[in-house]
Amino acid sequence: MAGIKRALISVSDKTGVLEMAKGLEALGAEILSTGGTAKALREAGVKVTDVAAYTGSPEILDGRVKTLHPKIHGGLLGRRSVPAHVQQMEQQGIGPIDVVVVNLYPFEATIAKPHCPFEEAIENIDIGGPSMLRSAAKNHEDVLVVVDPTDYQRVLDAARTGTVSQELRRELAMKVFQHTARYDSLIAGYLEKQVQGSEVKFPKILSLQFERAEMLRYGENPHQQGAFYRELHSAEPSVSRGKILQGKAMSYNNFLDANSALELAKEYDEIAVAIIKHNNPCGVALGTTPVEAYVKARETDPISAFGGVIAFNRPVDLVAAKEITSTFVEVVVAPGFADDALAELKRKKDLRLLDVGPLTNVKGEGFDLKKLVGGLIVQDRDLGVLTDLKALNVPTQRKPTDEEYAACAFAWKVCKHVKSNAIIY
Repeated sequence: MAGIKRALISVSDKTGVLEMAKGLEALGAEILSTGGTAKALREAGVKVTDVAAYTGSPEILDGRVKTLHPKIHGGLLGRRSVPAHVQQMEQQGIGPIDVVVVNLYPFEATIAKPHCPFEEAIENIDIGGPSMLRSAAKNHEDVLVVVDPTDYQRVLDAARTGTVSQELRRELAMKVFQHTARYDSLIAGYLEKQVQGSEVKFPKILSLQFERAEMLRYGENPHQQGAFYRELHSAEPSVSRGKILQGKAMSYNNFLDANSALELAKEYDEIAVAIIKHNNPCGVALGTTPVEAYVKARETDPISAFGGVIAFNRPVDLVAAKEITSTFVEVVVAPGFADDALAELKRKKDLRLLDVGPLTNVKGEGFDLKKLVGGLIVQDRDLGVLTDLKALNVPTQRKPTDEEYAACAFAWKVCKHVKSNAIIY
């Protein structure tokens, strides 16, 4: 590529931006910037030209208008390979901008704050940032546009070695439009709640964004392709956010069963273990220790438990690990593994171990989605809990004993996770 003569940097998230700016400066680029970014770069020793000085127009309207200027957008959108564009840029005194490093006002973090004032939310809707990103991404053949700080180093490396490819440019442009699409979706969703009321659960337009975490060997069956996508910014402990410590790659069915197992184990405050086979519970038990709960769950139906997926709601210790390795298991999901337990389990090289971290923030949220051909049915997640079984109507003359009430409470939670009729014994 031709040398980088000019770069525009304006970021809210300043992760890695000093190194990026210094790297671009070392390549001979003039650095344009605004506001807090310009201040941070100057303090770090980077020579910066303020956008206001570059355009000849001051920031106005409390900073709402900084970069919305022909010298900025002309420098981004002008095509270097089109003589008429080059001529017009020269006539208007517009210099080309070769690199744009921009990320946006933290709208999502702002509206996540308790009791966020509407005015504060509105002021955190970025206008200039998305405009620059979209202009640069549209003209990605001539402009390198970087919205993700994790891309800074590879962009610098490619620029230093003269290996900036069209494939890289297109990938970076793609990431811009993915980013701005999600940003606009968040704003639209927030405003819809303001219009319809904060209790609205089902927006008129449902926009969902997930990030592909990995490709799967295949889907439910070998003739189907498959992939695993992770919901962005979900904080709830889950299989989706877990860390695979060892074993073969998770399959489509492994993910389904592991999710079912963990969500069932999470139902209980007591030490609990759930064993899933073909996405249905085949053994669930409580115990005073993880190993007691596991053995009781396994012995409920040892044949079905063979080759199943196990979830604990407590960390796995060595005693439990030794019981697990005494038979064939596909996946073990838990909020942690003791070091000696991990060493024991790793003797089974193909055994998948999934650490989901502490189950401390288990507040459920979001939707339960079912895909139809050409549509989607949506409901609240089933997070209902029976807090007082004795308040239920009992039509028989004999009332349940305390032990029977406790058994009913246990069974009630299991039945919620069975895909059809259930018999609990």
